Amino acid sequence: MTAARTHRSAEEIGRTERGPRELPALGATKQVPLPDVVSETLPNGLTVLAAHRPGVPLVETVLRIPSAAPGSSADPAWTAGTEVVAETMLTGTTGRDRVRLDDDLAAVGGELAVGVDPEWLQAGGSALASGLPVVLDVLADVLTGATHPDDEVLRERARLAERIAVARAQPRTVAREALMRKRFGDHPIVSELPTAEAVAEVTPEQVRALHAEVVVPDGARLVLVGDIDPEAAIAEVARRLGGWTGDHPAHRLSAPTPPAAGDLELVHRPGSVQSQLRLTAPGLERTDERYTAYQLANLVFGGYFSSRWMENVREDKGYTYGAHSGQEFVPGGAVLGLDTDVASDVTAAALLETRYELGRMVAVPPTEQEVDSARRYAIGSLLISLDSQSALAGTLSALDAAGLDVEWLRDRPRRLEEVTPAQVAEAAAELFAPSRFTGVIVGDAEVVGPRLAALGGVSRS
Repeated sequence: MTAARTHRSAEEIGRTERGPRELPALGATKQVPLPDVVSETLPNGLTVLAAHRPGVPLVETVLRIPSAAPGSSADPAWTAGTEVVAETMLTGTTGRDRVRLDDDLAAVGGELAVGVDPEWLQAGGSALASGLPVVLDVLADVLTGATHPDDEVLRERARLAERIAVARAQPRTVAREALMRKRFGDHPIVSELPTAEAVAEVTPEQVRALHAEVVVPDGARLVLVGDIDPEAAIAEVARRLGGWTGDHPAHRLSAPTPPAAGDLELVHRPGSVQSQLRLTAPGLERTDERYTAYQLANLVFGGYFSSRWMENVREDKGYTYGAHSGQEFVPGGAVLGLDTDVASDVTAAALLETRYELGRMVAVPPTEQEVDSARRYAIGSLLISLDSQSALAGTLSALDAAGLDVEWLRDRPRRLEEVTPAQVAEAAAELFAPSRFTGVIVGDAEVVGPRLAALGGVSRS
């Protein structure tokens, strides 16, 4: 008769008669070879960056055009109009209708998508490397000859307004908008999502005028990564896009004023059973000498699953499914953001523990083990993120937008290896001090307000 098997816990599995099993030491970090990047600015002002990354016979394209609203304040009409421009750029040109655009791209295994945010209008996609001339020809046709037909504008406008109405009903959207207003006031960067009402008022004539105003080459940046010859690819871009012209430079977004420390703002959302906690403070640019230490300090605090904040509010207290801290880059700087969603009845408790963990970053510096774990995670994540053509193209495009090149990326693992626990502790004490933060809490103020008021540092809007 076979003896019945008994269940062993994870702790028991990890032990022997002589004690816990020893984990092997971490091996040397493997290097992901990064290609050289060839760069050239065409006479029309378009800058092209091309890199040879073989492996699969594809090419990735990422085009960024500065598309900020003119002026120093948010412009709802501009935000709504540029959204409709992006939605209808691929609906037809003077030489191709919507079906022909799709067919020409499909013939070379290609795809193309257009999107917009307060800073950039972006067009990008992938195709067989041998089909790069076709992709560039289609892209040139869309950039210079998009007609934005009346019926397509009206159709896409209605679809966009419907999607926006649904999105604006979501608590995370409400929290994001409240946070951006808290950070930057009325600066154009806060206009990430137009209202459905503003979109419904956009006319086809306005869309075509905005296309001419926004889609210009002077200041645009095109990144190509794939199984291509960089020099030949740039020459192909010059042939296809050299005739793209504009009578003014692209509109760059001005630098917003960094968020000021202060009370959190309680935003009333009647009937909500959850609260969205969003804290923020000024961050660091990638070129700051403290940036690497700051990146590791952020990981220790809340930047990955094994962080202090996550261990506290999820694993120990069970207040949330997840808590995350991370940095967003903006013109002229960066902002640190902390976000978590919790049940209404533990809102004050979750805020208390969040403040506690921020204070602990100052009073109890990250240990050598915490720093080493964060370091390995950062290096591993970086190397994984550069392993595909699309990821490398996106990273190069983002760095280029910030004025950095592939050499900054190439040197990143070394800088992460060399930063010391003392430097991380110094960055943690300086940049995670609770007194640096402000933010918003979105929830039912009638339910969560009394305890938050008693806790202090929260003002109702």
